[in-house]
Amino acid sequence: MINEINMYCDESCHIENDHQKTMVLGSVWASVESSKSASIRIKEIKAKHGIAPSQEVKWTKISPNNTSMYLDLVDYFFDNADLHFRGLVVPDKTILDHESYGQTHNDWYYKMYFLLLTAVLAKENKYNIYMDIKDTLGGKRIAKLHEVLASAKYDFERNVVSRTQLIRSHEVQLIQLADVLIGALMYKHRGVYASEAKKAIVERIEKRSGFTLMRNTLLTEDKFNIFIWKQEQVEP
Repeated sequence: MINEINMYCDESCHIENDHQKTMVLGSVWASVESSKSASIRIKEIKAKHGIAPSQEVKWTKISPNNTSMYLDLVDYFFDNADLHFRGLVVPDKTILDHESYGQTHNDWYYKMYFLLLTAVLAKENKYNIYMDIKDTLGGKRIAKLHEVLASAKYDFERNVVSRTQLIRSHEVQLIQLADVLIGALMYKHRGVYASEAKKAIVERIEKRSGFTLMRNTLLTEDKFNIFIWKQEQVEP
């Protein structure tokens, strides 16, 4: 039986010259049915804390006044066996040497997304990949990503990666959850712990996952998977 899975992808600081060293890509995924029930539960958590379902939760909005809600969201992620996350961290993209590898920054960007997702994709499943709209080039970017993934999996009929689609994060609960988990990785790797509220979220993730966010997990880690990329590693 083919399982249909929704993958919700987001990114932080992916632009080449944005004066930020660290870049993080990440994806939360679940079966189609589990995605629906998880979205309902996230809205319920928002309501519990006096937040309208339409109001977006995201890492940059964490404050001392809403820490408990974000802790509840983290706990819900770890309590729900049907939800999974993989994050890819580039510790310092300012030292990248694209010329030596015969590539542009955009070429490299797709390689990073390939490395993020290819470890997750299984040929016996069907995947719908959703990405947050970042800019006017999003349509071309996601079409290229679909092409790269399909080619790598010899999925010429697009049976494995069935759909790639841009979405608006404020309308989709699970991409908001992805933003929070990505934000925690980014915060930890930047090493500037100016917010006690955000530090509390990072600590809860580390406690619940059993991992420090500064190291790779095993590739087979299915719940909370971390891959820290370095340029000297072999690229696809």
